[in-house]
Amino acid sequence: MSKIVCTILFVGFFPLAPGTLASFVALLIAYFIYSFGGFLLLLAFTVFSFIFGLHFTSKYISDYHKSADPKEIVIDEVVGQWVTLLPSLSIIWLFNYFNWASSMSFWLWSFIFFRLFDILKPWPVSWADNKHSAFGVMLDDVL
Repeated sequence: MSKIVCTILFVGFFPLAPGTLASFVALLIAYFIYSFGGFLLLLAFTVFSFIFGLHFTSKYISDYHKSADPKEIVIDEVVGQWVTLLPSLSIIWLFNYFNWASSMSFWLWSFIFFRLFDILKPWPVSWADNKHSAFGVMLDDVL
């Protein structure tokens, strides 16, 4: 079960840029969650997925790997991509600016900025990335 959850149905095993693919999949899922349930549902999914991801990442690392952050674990990219969306979507939700939320450019820029920060890992992302634990795996993408 931890392999299915941590790799997001095996997306993490994609040979080229599995983190980028997982972030794109996360964006699509977030768009549908937000379209059908709004900001609060996406927030609930994000919090639940972080807790769920933390548990299964810890189990996956102990069961399958010596490495603290295997490349195939992409549940952190999903949660991180959703966290990237939350501040803007909360403002959109509060002030009822639904047209902007549905524009493709908003979703595209969220994807680009998340991937940029995930690749460059500026501080404090680099600090979390150096934790070498399931919490570090999840936290570096959330930050």
